[in-house]
Amino acid sequence: QVQLVESGGGLVQAGGPLRLSCAASGRTYSSYVMGWFRQAPGREREFVARISWSGGSTSYADSVKGRFTISRDNAKKTVYLQMNSLQPEDTAVYYCAAGYTWAVRGPEYNFWGQGTQVTVSS
Repeated sequence: QVQLVESGGGLVQAGGPLRLSCAASGRTYSSYVMGWFRQAPGREREFVARISWSGGSTSYADSVKGRFTISRDNAKKTVYLQMNSLQPEDTAVYYCAAGYTWAVRGPEYNFWGQGTQVTVSS
């Protein structure tokens, strides 16, 4: 079992940066693939980024590639999402998730945080 708590969301102007954190508890945290997802009002949850247990592999949705960076610090049991050049279309609730497989589909992740709101004003 692992519990996940996101933080760092807020209101930011278009073009600005924001860094999200996801703190995990649980002894086997470092064994999990970690992912970030987001859900905007009226839209389905979508994949944003993922990182392997070692941090050596990452991948991103095309919509955020080159602007967002996922990283993790296993000693701190924390995964980060650095978001740069934010746009209004990035407005959503952002969730971190932990899973056993290298997946982009939400149902393949086993544990989820409560989410943190990111709002980008134009």
